[in-house]
Amino acid sequence: MFTTRGALVHEVVNTHQAEAWNGYEGTHWADHHERYDAVNSGYNDVLLTAADIGPADRVLDVGCGNGQLTRLAARRGRGALGLDLSGPMLARARALAVAEGVADAAFEQGDAQVFPFPPGGFDVALSRFGVMFFADPVRAFGNVRSALRPDGRLAFLSMRGLGGLADVLAALGGGGPQPGPAGPLSLADPDVVRDVLGAAGFRDVRAEPVEAAGVWGRDVPDATDFLLAWGPVRFALRDADPAARDRVRRAVADALAPHAGEGAVRLRGEAWLVTART
Repeated sequence: MFTTRGALVHEVVNTHQAEAWNGYEGTHWADHHERYDAVNSGYNDVLLTAADIGPADRVLDVGCGNGQLTRLAARRGRGALGLDLSGPMLARARALAVAEGVADAAFEQGDAQVFPFPPGGFDVALSRFGVMFFADPVRAFGNVRSALRPDGRLAFLSMRGLGGLADVLAALGGGGPQPGPAGPLSLADPDVVRDVLGAAGFRDVRAEPVEAAGVWGRDVPDATDFLLAWGPVRFALRDADPAARDRVRRAVADALAPHAGEGAVRLRGEAWLVTART
C-alpha cells in the first residue's frame, strides 16, 4: 500500500507542461473528469490486460490525471501510486479515491523526469496517454525504469494519430498537432518509441495498434460546447472575434454531426499499446 507524502515540493524540470496543467487546462480536466474519462476509458481494458497486474503487484501510474486508471489498478494489485504535474487533477483524483473507497490508491504531484521514486519500488508502470509530453523522454523513461524492479513491466498508450478528431480540428482552420517533441503525437512513430525506450534501458519493446471510440458528448450541441472549451481549441480561438467564433462553432458542429447517434457523439481514437520490460 502506498501513502501520499503530504505537501512535499518536488523538483520540476518540465516547466512548460507544469504551467499548462496547473492552469486552465488542468482545471478544465478536473472539473470535467467524467467527460474526459468517457473520451479515454474505452482503452482501459486493453491497457490493464497488457499490464497483467497481479494481486501482489505494486503499480505506478505515470501522468495519472484524475486517477481513474490508478484506482482501477489499485483494485487489481497491492496498491497504486499516481504521479502527475497537475495539482487540480490530483485533488480530484484523491477525492474520487475517497468517494469510491479505494484505500490503496495514493497520489503525488511531481515530474516523472526527476521524481525521486524508490529504486525498484514498483512491479508495473503504466500510463493512459500521460507520457507524450516529456521534455526529455529518454530521461523520463529512464527514471521510470529505475523505479521498477528487475524484470518489471511497462505498458502505456500513446496517440497514433488524430482519428476522428482530424475532421473536427480541420474545422478550426488547421491540421491539428503534428509529430514532434513534447506534444500529443511525440510518440506516434513506433520507431521513435523503440529508440526512446531502448535508450532508457527497456527491452522487449512492442507497439500494437489499437482503436477505441471516445464519447465527446450526448449530442452535437453538447459535444460542440465541450470541444470549444477544450484547452487546445480555446487557445486556437483566443484572438478570434465573435463572428469568427460563430463560424468555427458551425463548422465544428457540422464535423461532429456524422459521428452522432444512439445518444452520444463518438469519435474513433487511434493509439499505440506499448509494452516493454526492464
